[in-house]
Amino acid sequence: MLLYLTLGTNDLGRATAFYDAVLAPLGLHRYATHEDEIGYASAGDSRARLWLTRPFDGQTATAGNGTMPAFDAASRAAVDAFHAAGLAHGGRDEGAPGLRPYGPQFYACYLRDPDGNKLSAVCTAPTGPSPS
Repeated sequence: MLLYLTLGTNDLGRATAFYDAVLAPLGLHRYATHEDEIGYASAGDSRARLWLTRPFDGQTATAGNGTMPAFDAASRAAVDAFHAAGLAHGGRDEGAPGLRPYGPQFYACYLRDPDGNKLSAVCTAPTGPSPS
């Protein structure tokens, strides 16, 4: 549905350290590094799907009220690792990993990056044997 998503940052070096750490457990890697922006992709992707950039208008980057990208996680352990890496790299907790009321297997966490952007990692894969 989306070609790419852009989030603003006021400190590209800090954002690089944060996103390198939190996206690795989700299988995402830094695909592009430029003077004013960095981009992330999954293995085998032909383009970056997430960009962190200083605002093009030269103004201060601010977090959007009501905006939140949610990243797909292959496992609950990946959600846990995403959350732990975020806290270890300057993020703020907005909801510890756990089941949420959005579905029987909706395991998610929430945090804010150092610029205040709210993020989530979600695993909806079932755990254990399937019900009979």
